[in-house]
Amino acid sequence: MDETELKALEKEVKKRKRIATELASEVHDLVEDTLWTDYEQLPAKAERVYQACLAWAEAKSRLPA
Repeated sequence: MDETELKALEKEVKKRKRIATELASEVHDLVEDTLWTDYEQLPAKAERVYQACLAWAEAKSRLPA
């Protein structure tokens, strides 16, 4: 892997981590602010966080050790 490919992969890993963090923040906000009225949204939001974390882990696994 050359320097350009490594930088692109590192950028992808950071982006995927940011996305997962933002989605987790949405779950946090739901729990903190509107759990008792919007609890039906929790499974879908949790699934989005889970999928984002899987995408982050997959990208991170491609980084050289």
